[in-house]
Amino acid sequence: MSPRQPTPAVPPEGLPESTPQLHPLRFGYGTNGLADLRLDDALTLLADLGYDGVGLTLDHMHLDPLAPDIATRTRRVARRLDALGLDVTVETGARYVLDPRRKHGPSLLDPDPADRARRVDLLLRAVRIAGDLGAHAVHCFSGTLPPGTDRDTAWKRLAETLAPVLEAAATAGVPLAVEPEPGHLLATLADFHELRLLLGDPAPLGLTLDIGHCQCLEPLPPADCVRAAAPWLRHVQIEDMRRGVHEHLPFGDGEIDFPPVLAALRDAGYQGLTVVELPRHSHAGPRQAELSLPFLHRAATPAPADGRTTASEALARRAEHQASRPAHQTPPPPLPPQLSGPVPAPSPAPPGEPSATQEGSTP
Repeated sequence: MSPRQPTPAVPPEGLPESTPQLHPLRFGYGTNGLADLRLDDALTLLADLGYDGVGLTLDHMHLDPLAPDIATRTRRVARRLDALGLDVTVETGARYVLDPRRKHGPSLLDPDPADRARRVDLLLRAVRIAGDLGAHAVHCFSGTLPPGTDRDTAWKRLAETLAPVLEAAATAGVPLAVEPEPGHLLATLADFHELRLLLGDPAPLGLTLDIGHCQCLEPLPPADCVRAAAPWLRHVQIEDMRRGVHEHLPFGDGEIDFPPVLAALRDAGYQGLTVVELPRHSHAGPRQAELSLPFLHRAATPAPADGRTTASEALARRAEHQASRPAHQTPPPPLPPQLSGPVPAPSPAPPGEPSATQEGSTP
C-alpha cells in the first residue's frame, strides 16, 4: 500500500471558513499516550477530535508486532484508518515489547548479536506493517551505550544493524526516520549526521525530530533546529519540555515558544504528521488529546496583518484566564506516581551537559 495522501486542510475550530489557511501542517497524537484505550477506541477518539493522523506505537495492546496473526490484524487496522480518514506513522518505542524486564531492550547496540538481531527483527516487522498501512515513515532510535562498550564499537554496531532495515525500507517505499534521543548514542542532530555519513547517506534514511528534545539539549532553539533538519525531516514529535530536563510535558507546562516552531515547519514545506508525544499521560490521555489539538491549531495560525489578536496573544489570555479561575473550578491534580506508574528521576549528567531520563530514553 502506498503512503496515504494528505487530506485538505480545514479551518481550525473557532476560525471562520474564510480565514486563509496558509499552513499545511497535519497533527496526530501518539498511541503511547493512550495506552489505557483499546486501539479502535483510540483511533475513533482522535478522528472525532479532528486529528489528521496517529503515531502508532507497536505494542502488546496496540497492534502487537509479535502476534501470530499480525498480518490479519494489520489489514483490519488499515481498513479502520481508511474509514476514519486518519494518516499514520509507525513508531517502535514500546517499553517492554521485546523484553519484560528491560525497558527498551534489547537495543541495536547490545553486545550479544542475538539480542541485536531481535531488535532488527522488530524493525523489519515494523517496516512491513508500515507498508501495509500506507504509513509515511517508520520511527526508530539507537539505544543507550551498553556498559563496557566504547563509542566506536557502538557506532559500528548501529550501522551494521540498520543496513538490512534500510534495505527493507527502500523495498517497501517507507522512510526509516531515526530519532535523536537524550542519553542515547545517537542523541543530537549532529549525531544523526554522523550516522548518515557513516552509512553513505542512503536515500531511505530520514530523521524523526522531537521538538521537546531540541529544547532539552540542542545548542540551537527549536525553530532553528527545524530549519537545520528540514532536508532530512520525515517525522515530527511534539510536546513541551524544559531545558536540561528530559520530561515530556503537556503544552504550556514547559518553556517552548510554539508559534515560531510551527511556522518553521510550515515554511520548510513539511508534509508528514506532527504527533503529540505524551507517554507519561495515558491516565489522562483522552483529555490531553482534547486539549492539545486546539493549542496546536492556534499556535500554527499565522499572525493576521490587520491588527487582530495573534495566536500567541490568544494563548497568553487563555493562560491568564485559567490562572484566574476560582479554586473550586481548578482541575484536579494529575494522578500520583503510585497510580499512574513509576516516574524515574532524571539521572545525573556530566558537568556542562543536560540531564537525561534514566536509561536515556522516553519514559
